[in-house]
Amino acid sequence: TCGLAPEALDQFIPIEAGAFVKGKDPVYPEEAPTFKLHIDAFELLSHEVTNAEFARFVEVTGYVTDAERSAEAGGVGAGSAVFQSAEGSLGNSPWKLVSGATWKSPEGPGSDIEGRALHPVVHISLADARAYAEWAGGRLPSEAEWEYAASRGLPDLTRANSGAYDDNGKPVANTWQGIFPVANTAADGFTGTSPVGCFGADKTGVYDMIGNVWEWTDTPYGSDTNTIKGGSYLCADNFCQRYRPAARQPEEIDFSSNHIGFRIVRDAAP
Repeated sequence: TCGLAPEALDQFIPIEAGAFVKGKDPVYPEEAPTFKLHIDAFELLSHEVTNAEFARFVEVTGYVTDAERSAEAGGVGAGSAVFQSAEGSLGNSPWKLVSGATWKSPEGPGSDIEGRALHPVVHISLADARAYAEWAGGRLPSEAEWEYAASRGLPDLTRANSGAYDDNGKPVANTWQGIFPVANTAADGFTGTSPVGCFGADKTGVYDMIGNVWEWTDTPYGSDTNTIKGGSYLCADNFCQRYRPAARQPEEIDFSSNHIGFRIVRDAAP
């Protein structure tokens, strides 16, 4: 019952040129060093790309995602990663590689996206995200552009986690509340993805930069990996405090899962 109206999709928010401190208030070693950067103006999609938008792309182009190709090829390692609840279990990994887990069957064969048109599309590899961006007339943001926009949008610029929790500890983004991965209180109202826009816009008019799903950037992290930003609905205080603008994580470029999506940017008009 929450989220953006369909007519509010595909809106781009102008992000003015300016400077910011990248890696401010680092928590994990990979977030250092801290330094000042100048970012040119650009336009940022106000929300994560949704199932509805990706479905339209597929309908027009006939595009087949990496996860779909993997499932069709079969063999060891086929499929995409799916988080399965580990509540009540301390010994088993909650992650499973599921053949047939794709953007249109997020939990694997037998699942679908009915009723989830406005949820962020998942099971998207870097190549999939780039293909959509090109079709839509945009591109993926660089890590610095993403972090700059997220930093500008924080409710409290002096508190790095203010995009996830207010001053009273109330969740203001879709993250994990409780002990990961065995107990999720769902104090934010969700145990999985949420429709884009459920938590209100940040100070720049952008939704879900923090939480919901990780977002691909076009910035390499290391060999065969790119940087993802923003954390997801699986980020918890006791496990993954990556619901901060400075947080960053490597992801294999051909990897996909049910908590990684993306949004796109456009170059600012001259």
